[in-house]
Amino acid sequence: MKTALLLETLQNQLTSLRAQASPLMRHATLKPRFDRQRFRTRSTRMEDYLDEAQENLEALRHAVSHDRREQVIWLAEHLGEQIAALHQEITAWPLRVWDSASPALEKWQRKRLQHQEYEQRLFGMKQAREANLRTADTLEAQQRLLREVTLLEGRLSRCRQALDKIERVIERLTR
Repeated sequence: MKTALLLETLQNQLTSLRAQASPLMRHATLKPRFDRQRFRTRSTRMEDYLDEAQENLEALRHAVSHDRREQVIWLAEHLGEQIAALHQEITAWPLRVWDSASPALEKWQRKRLQHQEYEQRLFGMKQAREANLRTADTLEAQQRLLREVTLLEGRLSRCRQALDKIERVIERLTR
C-alpha cells in the first residue's frame, strides 16, 4: 500500500513540475542544466529532463511489480533527487536569463519580420517601376526604368537569400 502511494505521489509531483515548466519547455540553454550523475540526457531543454524523469518513474513501477527491492530503493532515491533538481531549476529559471538561448531566437524572429517587410516594399517598388515602364513614352525613360527594375530584382533576390539564411538559423535554434 505504501508503494502505491509513493508511486502516485511521484507521478503527481512530475505532473505538477511539467505544468510549472510549460512556459520554458522548449527553451534551450547554452549548456546542459544538470550533471551526468543526475540526468543521462545532454539536452539543454527542460522537456527532455522531464521526459527522462518520467521514464525513471516507469522503470520504478516495473521494478515494483517484479519485486526488485534494491532496484526500487535506488530508483526511488534517484527519482526523488531528479524531482528536487527539476523543482529547483524551474524555481531559479527567472534568475538565469543570461543562460537562455531564447533571446537569440527572438532577435532572429525580429530580423525575419524586418526582412519580410523589406521584401514587400521592394516587390511593391518593382511592380510600380514595371507599370511605369509599360506606360513610358520615351526611350530614355524606358531605359532608366528598366535599369531600376533590374536593380530592384537584384535587391529583391539578395533580400530573399537573407530571409532563407534567417529561416535556417531559426530552424537550428528551435530544434
